[in-house]
Amino acid sequence: MTRSCHVLLTSAALLPMIAASSAWAQSDVSPATNQTGAAQTQTSNDPAPVDAPLSAAQAQADAAPENQAGAEQDIVVTGYRAALGSAQELKRNSDSIVDAVVSEDIGKLPDNNAAEAISRVVGVTVLRYNDEAGVILVRGLPDVATTFNGREFFSAEDRVLHLQDFPAGVAAGIEVYKSGTPNLIEPGLAGLVNLRSRRPFDVKDTEIAGEIRGSYNDQSKAFDPSGNLLLTKRWDTPIGEIGALVNLSYVRTTYRNADRYADSAVITPRGFGVDDPADDLTVTTPGVGNFNFPANAGNFYEKGVRHRPAVNGTIQWRPSSNLEVYAEGLWQAYRGNVLRDSFNVNFERRDANGVAPTLSNVVLVPGEAGKAASFTKTGGFVPEFSRVAQDDRTDTYQGALGFKWTTGRATLSGDFAYTNSRYKALEIAVDSQLASAPTINIDWDARGSAVFDLGGYAITNPDTARWRGFNQREFVAKGDGIQGRLDLDLETDWGFLPHLQFGVRASDRNASSQNNSRYAYTAGLNIPLGSLPTGTLEVITDGFRNDPQRFQNWLAPNRDAIIANSEALRQLAYQSVQRATVLFPNDGGIREAVTKYATAEIPVDPLGGFTASEASYAFYGQGKFAFDLGGVEVDGTAGARIVNTDGDYRGFSRVQASNGSVGIVPTTTKQNYVDVLPSAIARIRFSREWQVRLGYTQTRTRPGFGQLNPSLNITANSPGPDGSPPQFDATGSGGNPNLRPLTSKNYDATLEWYFSKNGSASVAAFYRDLNGFIGNYTQVVNDPIYGRVQLNRPENAGDGRIKGLEASAQTFFDFLPGLLSGFGVQANGTYLDGTNQLPLALGEGGRQVKITGLSKWAYNLTGFYEKGKISTRLSYNWRSGYTTSYNRTINEEQYAGELVRPVARLDLSFSYEPFSNVSLVANVSNILGQPFKNYRYYNETQYFGRDLRVEGRYFSLGLRFKM
Repeated sequence: MTRSCHVLLTSAALLPMIAASSAWAQSDVSPATNQTGAAQTQTSNDPAPVDAPLSAAQAQADAAPENQAGAEQDIVVTGYRAALGSAQELKRNSDSIVDAVVSEDIGKLPDNNAAEAISRVVGVTVLRYNDEAGVILVRGLPDVATTFNGREFFSAEDRVLHLQDFPAGVAAGIEVYKSGTPNLIEPGLAGLVNLRSRRPFDVKDTEIAGEIRGSYNDQSKAFDPSGNLLLTKRWDTPIGEIGALVNLSYVRTTYRNADRYADSAVITPRGFGVDDPADDLTVTTPGVGNFNFPANAGNFYEKGVRHRPAVNGTIQWRPSSNLEVYAEGLWQAYRGNVLRDSFNVNFERRDANGVAPTLSNVVLVPGEAGKAASFTKTGGFVPEFSRVAQDDRTDTYQGALGFKWTTGRATLSGDFAYTNSRYKALEIAVDSQLASAPTINIDWDARGSAVFDLGGYAITNPDTARWRGFNQREFVAKGDGIQGRLDLDLETDWGFLPHLQFGVRASDRNASSQNNSRYAYTAGLNIPLGSLPTGTLEVITDGFRNDPQRFQNWLAPNRDAIIANSEALRQLAYQSVQRATVLFPNDGGIREAVTKYATAEIPVDPLGGFTASEASYAFYGQGKFAFDLGGVEVDGTAGARIVNTDGDYRGFSRVQASNGSVGIVPTTTKQNYVDVLPSAIARIRFSREWQVRLGYTQTRTRPGFGQLNPSLNITANSPGPDGSPPQFDATGSGGNPNLRPLTSKNYDATLEWYFSKNGSASVAAFYRDLNGFIGNYTQVVNDPIYGRVQLNRPENAGDGRIKGLEASAQTFFDFLPGLLSGFGVQANGTYLDGTNQLPLALGEGGRQVKITGLSKWAYNLTGFYEKGKISTRLSYNWRSGYTTSYNRTINEEQYAGELVRPVARLDLSFSYEPFSNVSLVANVSNILGQPFKNYRYYNETQYFGRDLRVEGRYFSLGLRFKM
């Protein structure tokens, strides 16, 4: 990491110069006065001398990214009422537009992981999959930058911190910055999320605290343990005050989801070649004409067990009242054991003899032209099914050293860190098919998606199942990086500009991934599934809950037997593809499989990997202004951040020479660009209760490393069993080395009213003028080697804009008598309207469409009750439907959107404190249990339901303690 060393040496070389500047800045100012002019206090976030309660701004200073300084008050959360008040003061006095959830007492975040906890923050929603929160949306927007203790943190080859991998016990607080200031690491389009861990100087002396919890999922029918333990101690020694902290955490979750689906490809009985009668299907129902229906339908089940251990520790040393040095380390891990089952029915492919399926009993949707409601299919291609066993793991390490030194009017701080992360997944799939084609009765819309049955087919008879193929996959992703920063805050004598702040930051990142796989196609050999070395077949268990799906269970090998006998399966696959080359001499995929399965190790595929190296260098300067304007107080910040990004992105491409030969050659793409990101945010305080904020900022979001991968992974499609050509010659996916960063000019305004310690209301308006929104698009391209290829890869959209409103209010009803005074409420809602141009590369001429992932409406409503030893909270959140992607099938003339139905969720938390510092806690998550639903338009006005996914409810009981 030569560039990394150079970066840090360069940063260190600046230290004497900055120190000299700070010495020059000294004057007759009491050393007990901090950079905001407020008296200081000793906390883990401020090593400067303290004698009085901490100013709100300084409490946030080191916890926020890049030493964010503001004017917030001390954050102490001991209950819902205190939590509302703390979050309110943080928002009220911040330099930027920020909301947070913070906790002084361990376990006050009542969630399994940090991603669940952040969903409690005003204006934040999360996307869930497999019973877990994952993708973060701020004000409904994706592209959120993330940091850990103010520094860059990432998982493997990704750029972001995966909050779902952080057990909630690690977090002391989570701050959401909706507008940036120059001293923040560059926010994304939606803002920046900083996860802050606990530090030993957070407590007065010695503390042992923790929680143990048991959870039950009504889908998986499993009980899971979780817990965390915090040990911290402070000492006064001859060399100064020393504090040490160790936090241990473990969470296990078992999940099971069930999905029934209809294909996104919508076809007609006339086949894909509308003018070619040779591919027409037979329709026996008179008078129905030509009609539309999805090409496939099926079931998909996924279940798994997640293990997430984590250990973090911090040592703080305060040798004098104006100097603090710290060291921290973190190990965060993930272990997953996953099982995926799928069953797919195709409605247009021919059987092994080339005979097309027959459709009968066709019923059309009343009032909709040419749209099938139901029919019966006989003959044609047999149903296919698969069982996939996957084990994956992540290990991420970060170590950091930092300091903060106050001398006179100057405060100098620095933080230097190294991060290393590795993810590995091993996947084994046994593919199967039925021995003959059953009669399929299908209804295309039952509560939002397709349901079907196989008539009287003996699906649990092992003699009806055949081995179709064997797949092995190994995926490894790695990332490491070194980073360093120095920040200087100078207090001036200028009344209108009391502070000047400057800083430098440098980072050097490496990222890589390698995906190796091999597939043995064995369908033509008529091998019974029950003859595999995996033993007796088992009937899979479904994950549906009171669902109308008529077909739910089939046979498959045992998961543990697949893993234990993987080498025997590999050898059998090798022998089978050798036999298959005789039956299918023209199938290049089978010949390739003979080579790949000859060895126990999966051969390295150069087209399946990429490496990236990227350095960034940033400098910022900003001033904190304050003045009176006609008796009205005005303060804020203004400045700019300059960032240089220098990256190399390497992969491999398949190239055809002039003589027709095909070779694999390395491909390197370089990018070097400079961003100047100005920022100006003003707060106008009309009174103690009323204030207005006005802000203008610019942001840019880099593409992900995987998105910049120059390699394309193209797989040739095999012909049908009768030798008929596939719909597409090949399918492909990959990155796009020509992607540009997403850039945005941001305008923000808020009106805020604070009418009590925990009561407030606010309205915010915002506008984003953006360019280059990145999304994945499916397109059809003609490749000189592969022919007609269906390619999915990321593209930059054109110009776009997002405008929105956000309103929030919160209060406890303290004015009510007796027990009624324990009630409180928190509500917020967001309106968004956003569009951008489809990429010109897709041939759409820059057509404006809705931005993917953007809900027009979202709101959260939470009721509290807190009185005496009882605390409870009931939270409801809802977001309207949104578009997830744009693609098109061979029959479509333009890109059609796939949309998600509105999503609602209800959660309940309850705690009772029978003894001081001991609480019994109970939680119920996803009480409503509403299924996830999406649908896809196949023309301007008509659509079919796509997925209906049933997710689990979680019930948990636990015990919190503190000594």
